[in-house]
Amino acid sequence: MTTALERGGQNGRVHRPGPPLTETHDFPGGLPPRRLGWFQRFKRDPAWPVVLLLAGWPLMWATGLSEFAIPLVAIPMAYRMYIWRARRLRPIKTPRGFGFWILFLIVMLAGVATLSLQAPQTIGGPTSHRLASWAVRVFLYLGATVILLFTGNLTEEELPRKRLVWLLALLGIYSIFGGLAGLAAPHLHFTSPLAFVVPSSLQQNNVEIASMLHPAMTQIQTFQGRGRVQAPFTYSNGWGNDVAILLPFIFVVWLERSVHSKWVRRICSFCMAVAIIPIVLSFDRGLWIGIIATAAYVVVRTATQSLSRLIWVMGGILVIAVAIAISPLSTLISTRLSHGSSDSGRAAQAVIALEAALKSPIIGYGDTRHQQGSTNSIAVGRTAGCSDCGQQDIGSHGQVFLTLISNGFVGTFFYLAFFVSAAWRYRRDKTPYGQAGELVLLLGFIFMFAYMSVGITLALTMVAYAVLWKNEMVREDELKAAKAAEPAIGNGRGSLTSIVPA
Repeated sequence: MTTALERGGQNGRVHRPGPPLTETHDFPGGLPPRRLGWFQRFKRDPAWPVVLLLAGWPLMWATGLSEFAIPLVAIPMAYRMYIWRARRLRPIKTPRGFGFWILFLIVMLAGVATLSLQAPQTIGGPTSHRLASWAVRVFLYLGATVILLFTGNLTEEELPRKRLVWLLALLGIYSIFGGLAGLAAPHLHFTSPLAFVVPSSLQQNNVEIASMLHPAMTQIQTFQGRGRVQAPFTYSNGWGNDVAILLPFIFVVWLERSVHSKWVRRICSFCMAVAIIPIVLSFDRGLWIGIIATAAYVVVRTATQSLSRLIWVMGGILVIAVAIAISPLSTLISTRLSHGSSDSGRAAQAVIALEAALKSPIIGYGDTRHQQGSTNSIAVGRTAGCSDCGQQDIGSHGQVFLTLISNGFVGTFFYLAFFVSAAWRYRRDKTPYGQAGELVLLLGFIFMFAYMSVGITLALTMVAYAVLWKNEMVREDELKAAKAAEPAIGNGRGSLTSIVPA
């Protein structure tokens, strides 16, 4: 067990005071204790899997482990929770509304029974390929579930909220610098170490595996021949989705002046200032909509709390809007909005996903399917003159369409109900932690029509949910402590009845 559990008295053992995080050796001269190195401290940190996932994400991306990172870090998390349960060290808590997520997982697992069926307006394919894709998605969903439970069950001493928020902000800083690097070196790509182990035939036949094993700064697109930034993620849409999720936590770190050092806040200030460059030059319309929604959310929440802060927020938004309007960025934005090359394809895929859900409304078809032809060609398959024609994955352009074809109407309902119940429960949390976490959940309802929320994106959403959950538990404990101290204060002063923080 970890020293944090021992110091907190949560492992059932008697605590014996001693110097923390040190090693002692019986040398003849009686040398003083030696402080542990960073690796020893990392191993003894109860929250090390969370730290590895968030702070170590660029390393996982560069080594080709990005698609495997979620289930890999979930293994030690699940084992630690098993130890807690088996040795009766602590109960495993679940957030309210977690039953909806369990029901969604049940429907998702039951979808294995329909993998061999052919959905309407799709082409047939080997069931073995669908089974492999379904299995990968199972591990990703289960891994995100473990991340939520493990992060939420760590105590405030083991993983303080301010540290968790800083880890999310750190990944956001990585993403912004990755976007800037993509603009500076758009054609830079390299081969990960894992690529030398995976068979070349598998890399050539699977686009997703090839993208994971050969990280690149940008994802080459047909729009004006430009590359859309993606580092340190596998796809450009993933970069846009994750940046929108992580930006609120960078703002929270910047806002907490009494918690973080000056240099941390300066880095956050710089990142928020320069983030507008890769955000605009990413040509990601979904991200632009998310930024507008974020600004609207901040204005509404600020208007109910402080007039002076609202003036500052409105002033900042006005300055950014004017800067974009008088710069060449405005031309790029208008050009991108007028060239929606994927709009017709997205609409066609949405229709097919709905038809598939109508045919199999309970458990769906278990996995995605390939479209028959496309809006650009009736040919089944891509051609030299039409790289976007044929065999597009139904559900690859939006999480809601993915759940519709894979899990039917019932599975989609349970998936949405889980996040709707969470957003409703924490709607009155006015703390910076609460507002950032609430914003991430609300953005998910916008992005579900443009992005797939599987893998690191779903894991980040679950960590944001854990921030809300941990913040609620800490506030409840503080309120209980204040009420417990209330009688003693009242007896000492007579007329003073209670002192409870707002």
